[in-house]
Amino acid sequence: MNEFMDIFNASDPSNVSTSVKLLLMLTVLSLAPSILILMTCFTRIIIVLGFVRTSLGTQQMPPTQVLIGLALFITFFVMAPTFQEVNEQALTPLFDEKIDLEEAYDRASIPFKEFMSAHTRQKDLALFLDYAGIERPSAIKDIPLTALVPAFAISEIKTAFQIGFMIFIPFLVIDMVIASVLMSMGMMMLPPVMISLPFKILLFVLVDGWYLVVKSLLQSF
Repeated sequence: MNEFMDIFNASDPSNVSTSVKLLLMLTVLSLAPSILILMTCFTRIIIVLGFVRTSLGTQQMPPTQVLIGLALFITFFVMAPTFQEVNEQALTPLFDEKIDLEEAYDRASIPFKEFMSAHTRQKDLALFLDYAGIERPSAIKDIPLTALVPAFAISEIKTAFQIGFMIFIPFLVIDMVIASVLMSMGMMMLPPVMISLPFKILLFVLVDGWYLVVKSLLQSF
């Protein structure tokens, strides 16, 4: 414990650098969930995967842990170029003591701003800029994160709901057809969901649904 405290009390430049790195790591780890959810494509992916499970009507299949894990790895795959750019432009120079922490923050924010601005609706961004009384920025790097992050989040939610609606349509048609057939046969007491579930799963498997959903998500970015 004393050795740990000496890191922050020592005047040796190497120890000071180590303490800065430790503080930076702790800060990133504490903010990692918010960064992952609101500044990456994770929001859109997990919402769409949730819509797939709901439209199938399979309750907890696939399990929530599986959907979150799949969404995480797809997020890492999509965001890999952005993460690599942040590492090359900000983290590596910072750890090599070529730039200070403030400049590293400015450099790291640019790749995220470029990604988020490419998938943010102008109307959503204008909402937060106008509310805060901020003038329209002339460049992407001048957009404040306080306005860009919530604008990106609501844009992603809207896009995810649009994709989810398109996913619901074929399964809704199956439910309506099964319900009509059961009513025509006088089997009104039999839950249509019980009969339509195997047909929805069969349709989803025959068209290779998971491949199509993931392909559509990747192409949307």
